[in-house]
Amino acid sequence: MSNKAALAAVVTAFLVGTIGSLAVRPPGAATPAVAGAGTPGTTQARIYWRLPVAFQTTLPVLGDNPLYVADMIHRASGGEIKIDVFEPGEIVPAFSVTDAVRDRKVEAGYTWVGYDQGKIPVSPLFGAVPFGMEPWEYSAWWFEAGGRELGEEIYAKHNIHPIYCGMTGPETAGWFRERIERLEDLEGLKIRFAGLGGKVLEQLGASVTMIPGGEIFQALEKGAIDASEFALPIVDQTLGFNRVAKFNYYPGWHQTFTASHLVVNLEAWQEMSDADQAMIEAACTAGVIRNLSASEAKQGAIIAGFPDIGVSAEVLPEPLLRELERVASAVIEEEAANDADFARVLASQRAFRENYQQWKSRAYLPRDF
Repeated sequence: MSNKAALAAVVTAFLVGTIGSLAVRPPGAATPAVAGAGTPGTTQARIYWRLPVAFQTTLPVLGDNPLYVADMIHRASGGEIKIDVFEPGEIVPAFSVTDAVRDRKVEAGYTWVGYDQGKIPVSPLFGAVPFGMEPWEYSAWWFEAGGRELGEEIYAKHNIHPIYCGMTGPETAGWFRERIERLEDLEGLKIRFAGLGGKVLEQLGASVTMIPGGEIFQALEKGAIDASEFALPIVDQTLGFNRVAKFNYYPGWHQTFTASHLVVNLEAWQEMSDADQAMIEAACTAGVIRNLSASEAKQGAIIAGFPDIGVSAEVLPEPLLRELERVASAVIEEEAANDADFARVLASQRAFRENYQQWKSRAYLPRDF
């Protein structure tokens, strides 16, 4: 074969190969690489995780934080760690994230661990506690006073490694069709409520139900429930609660903080290098401060706009708050008596709060100053 003929053959083979590859993989599509549990990721990814979340990522503050964390991990790893975020219900129901992680149906998930209350009674203490710590107080306990160690030890028994990854300030106390002025107003009330706060309201005669955030508006609109708590004013208004319930109550006595966690299958976590683990932990710590900052920055303007949409921001009367606190204390004591892990974590939190009060009561200006 002449040199000219050989060159023509090479060019022809190249063109045929190129056209064939475009037929299989359209222009712009990434070449899949096998990583993680054998799921296709991106060209560069050596670790690929599917990440189901408990909250819609279209929700401001509450829902968008896992997108931020996933992006931080991807960029910090130079594309070597790829995390695809999946909406609630896409691959895992909103309340079943930790179950899927435990069984390694997915390597990781992002959730409020209080949803585990039925399976792991202590879980609400890691997510939100009635009349509990403030956001920075919880952070101090988690990072500096044994909270992280307790969380990791307890969740390891369920084949899960929890990483503190998000934080928002207090929730509202709920959206109500009618004013709440006395304890008797809670009797017979049909309300969506989560965590230990729900048990408190049950003790006071309310009919409590638990439904995912995306289903609350429809339940309110159809009258299946009379009231609901869910999250922050900006989140609740995005979901349309203000259209059917015109009284938004404060303070969020049932969730004085709301901590979210990246829950990782323990075996998957142990398979990772120290460097990869550190990268994920750093991204989650950044997620905590970024999430809390957004939470604190965005609520004032929402409440200021309530009069324009016919919503009234109300404050629960102090006698009612005191009664809620009394019942909450009894509920928490009962939970501690029934579960050794609950008792241990509660004792740790109480010891920290007692010491922290020495600083908190002196260092900060009174809130009404």
